[in-house]
Amino acid sequence: MYISAFTRYGCCCACARGRSFSLPPVTPPSRTVAFCAKAKKDIIPIIPPQHHPPTVFFSIPTNGNIVLRELQRAGLQYPLIGKPNIGARGRGIKVLRNEQDVLAYSHTAYLDFHIQEFVPWKCEAGIFYVRNPNQATGAITGIVYKEFLSVTGDGRHSMLQLLQKDKRALMYLDSLKKIHSDRLNQVLPAGEKMIVSPFGNHARGSKFTDASHLADEALTKVIDDICKQIPGFYFGRLDIRFESWEALKQGKNFSIIEVNGAGSEPTHIYDPRHSLFFAWKEIIRHWFLLFRISRINHKKGHRYLSFREGISMFREARVFARKLDAMTE
Repeated sequence: MYISAFTRYGCCCACARGRSFSLPPVTPPSRTVAFCAKAKKDIIPIIPPQHHPPTVFFSIPTNGNIVLRELQRAGLQYPLIGKPNIGARGRGIKVLRNEQDVLAYSHTAYLDFHIQEFVPWKCEAGIFYVRNPNQATGAITGIVYKEFLSVTGDGRHSMLQLLQKDKRALMYLDSLKKIHSDRLNQVLPAGEKMIVSPFGNHARGSKFTDASHLADEALTKVIDDICKQIPGFYFGRLDIRFESWEALKQGKNFSIIEVNGAGSEPTHIYDPRHSLFFAWKEIIRHWFLLFRISRINHKKGHRYLSFREGISMFREARVFARKLDAMTE
């Protein structure tokens, strides 16, 4: 709540400096820099294809058998991931392990959706990138590493019993019971670790830790090269799954699973070690970086987002949020 309030304060400061009562201007005309209600059908095609998992899009209402046929035609292999075309905070995302899962997901979809191959890499990070439109290279301004919610067996207690002892897991226990059902009664061998929520999102149980210190020259070059291939992308966060930091810094064994634009949060602020004041400082810092980029692009002929457009966008986002909640239940 306090972070959101300070984000709005930063928004007002940027508006005042820009001498405009509209919302802070998006960077350039690309849909990748939308504040909210980002349509992934518009975003995914502009991500370099070699860095994104194969994906098929569907509009509702749709027939589950048609979905299965299109997935087969595209050559997608299980397990798969189903995602709403417009999503937020991991809502409506589900692992689809077989045809029955696909049929059920298609039947209960309240929004247009897409299905993509599950990325096998076990590491995930959100890397925030900023580039001045007048400069040839950009910079990494923050990295969050995401620790998936997991359980480690002791050879005596069931997964459910172990999760009940975990303060963080307790908050997601009802959801985990729906996902895993009787599987949680399984007793894991001592020392065996199992990821129970493979989603890099706070709302799905992941722990965020600040890994900004890893933004060295090699990693910055890899991210800069990727971002410069995305049309009009000067400010935002790439959510990336990867094999290891060493491989990622060499530009190997990784996949971009999400591109977030002007509405992105510098999510390294959610590291439990950071204070509320650190979070406020980082939000304001990024708001003014966005402000400077927006002013430059405005001078290049890109118009600011109007107040009416901004209000309409946020209203639309609320409608989508309600539908996403329904898909997550």
